[in-house]
Amino acid sequence: MGRVTERRRVVRIRGGVVGTRPDTLVAEEPLEIRLNGKPLAITMRTPGDDFALAAGFLVSEGVLAHASDIRAVTYCDGQTEDGGNTYNIVNVQLAPGVPVPDITLERNVYTTSSCGLCGKASLDAVRTASRFPGIGADPVRIPAGLLAELPERLRAAQKVFDRTGGLHAAGLFTAAGELVDVREDVGRHNAVDKIIGRALREGRLPLAGAVLLVSGRASFELAQKAVMAGIPVLAAVSAPSSLAVDLAVESGLTLVGFLRGPNMNVYAGEERITLPADQG
Repeated sequence: MGRVTERRRVVRIRGGVVGTRPDTLVAEEPLEIRLNGKPLAITMRTPGDDFALAAGFLVSEGVLAHASDIRAVTYCDGQTEDGGNTYNIVNVQLAPGVPVPDITLERNVYTTSSCGLCGKASLDAVRTASRFPGIGADPVRIPAGLLAELPERLRAAQKVFDRTGGLHAAGLFTAAGELVDVREDVGRHNAVDKIIGRALREGRLPLAGAVLLVSGRASFELAQKAVMAGIPVLAAVSAPSSLAVDLAVESGLTLVGFLRGPNMNVYAGEERITLPADQG
């Protein structure tokens, strides 16, 4: 099975001194996701948690909402040169009675590790109706001071990043700041899908009262994934896109960007962020 990291020779230049040494790199391999045996999408990902990634992807597509929607998730044969399995093809078999969407015209087959929605045929196809509506009514409240502590907690849990420096991370927190799950991947949308897929398979959707923190920017696709999983608060250490803010406003999602220490920008749903009384 594919490794999370690989070693490569590198020429290292430090202070004018040249040398060679092995370097640890994050692995990146294609994963083909099939639905009932039919190819749906290919994403470049870091191997690991592939079943969760596929399940989370299908939650974002509006196909899955409960663990019972899945009959089975299996690897398909993908042959290497020596006849082994590449473990790069996953098939999700839906349970009897679960509707199979007409996906042929909505998505091109290839997506990159940086943009999980680049294959969408139109913006209308992106605005999938959530199976868990009503996150705008989620009563969760997060103290600004607690929110400021979460990036450091997420960073401390990024084990592979420490060795490679080349991974995005997604962390799922409770309203009390407890880290429930953390996933790393070369693609930020893959890390989020792994979080959501694990929650689906454990019967924890919708993720009411939760905070999703991502190490990077908050794109439209990440905001959509949060909405589809019933997550009321999405925070990012970098900037959101205008479309992500629009979706947050429309859906009732609290969206926080540039979360760096005590500093942050709240772009939507500011009523969920509580401030000390002396700050007004």
